[in-house]
Amino acid sequence: MNVRRTTTIGLVLAGLVLVAWAGLGFVALFLVPWKLWWPAAPAVIAVQCWLYVGLFIVAHDAIHGTLAPKWPALNRTVGRLFVLLYAGFDFDRLARSHHAHHRHSGTEQDPDFDAAHPSAFLPWFVTFFRQYFGLRQWAVLAAASLALAVALGDRAPLMLLFWALPAILSAVQLFYFGTYLPHRHEEAPFVDGHRARSSGLSWLPSLLTCFHFGHHHTHHAKPWVPWWRLPDAARGDTACPPS
Repeated sequence: MNVRRTTTIGLVLAGLVLVAWAGLGFVALFLVPWKLWWPAAPAVIAVQCWLYVGLFIVAHDAIHGTLAPKWPALNRTVGRLFVLLYAGFDFDRLARSHHAHHRHSGTEQDPDFDAAHPSAFLPWFVTFFRQYFGLRQWAVLAAASLALAVALGDRAPLMLLFWALPAILSAVQLFYFGTYLPHRHEEAPFVDGHRARSSGLSWLPSLLTCFHFGHHHTHHAKPWVPWWRLPDAARGDTACPPS
């Protein structure tokens, strides 16, 4: 696939994720009369959680330069916007940490790995959370929360359900499917130095769980492949279990 077409598809998909995330959030926070529509709330939270995951995955492609391969400035601009909207992250710092993760995957030098708890979900998640969520994130989110609360007025409590909760759940979802399952230590050893496993999920579950990053060994072996092409790339990865 040529670079221009890859860029077009990547940017269109990124735009769809952004518009869906912002649109659903606006409708849920400002427009829906939830006293009448409360049975739909869990579905809205679930979809918004998934769209938060999508924001981060698009930014992750930008970190690898796969969103717009020949336009690095565009990559950085989109990446900075998406991680800011996700949780106030610093794109450049996030990029440095992520590249270190690829260089030192599953070792003590890997910022995403908890060498003291290589198989335990909760301690590892706490370590992971502390690694990436610091003063900058608290400050950005506090400012955003205040501005949104003022804009919402009497509807401000809805922020907890349709803004904060999906973001928190997405962090758990990203960690579980994109870090913990691929990199945790199991009885069976890793097949190579990437120290990563793939889930072998079929296309739809793969998309719903983590925008295809369950194909994690493939991602580490071919980090230039954008998220939406990972299922095709995984078909040629002998380390991936069959779907």
